Amino acid sequence: TQFKDSPCVLAWSVHAANDELRKQLVPTTKFSMTELRKGLIDTLISRPKRLRTTMLEIALIDGVNDSDEAAHELAKFAQVIIDSVPGIKLVCNLIPFNDIGHPYYRKPSMGQCERFQNILRDQNISAHVRSTRGD
Repeated sequence: TQFKDSPCVLAWSVHAANDELRKQLVPTTKFSMTELRKGLIDTLISRPKRLRTTMLEIALIDGVNDSDEAAHELAKFAQVIIDSVPGIKLVCNLIPFNDIGHPYYRKPSMGQCERFQNILRDQNISAHVRSTRGD
């Protein structure tokens, strides 16, 4: 409830809607995506409608979390939030991985980022591909 009255946009680094994949990407996570989503929904509902703008942040990694299946999972995940929070403005911010020489993770092609974005948009989920930084 500490965010209830904060006059800010809430952003959540999701990275994957699938619990197993998210645990690989965020090994320190302690809660399931369903539990985390419920906490977000409860927080948003407690906020005035003008403070219900939310961003789901997804760092897209080539061959890891940029598949069509991952996009469909994210769309379903986001739709539950949209359906549960009156007046919400939810945006998925798709961030191509910054290829810094990691031994396994690579930046997806812009075409794959746009494909992911289009899957979300086709399901009426607002999504933007962020321009890369630090390349």
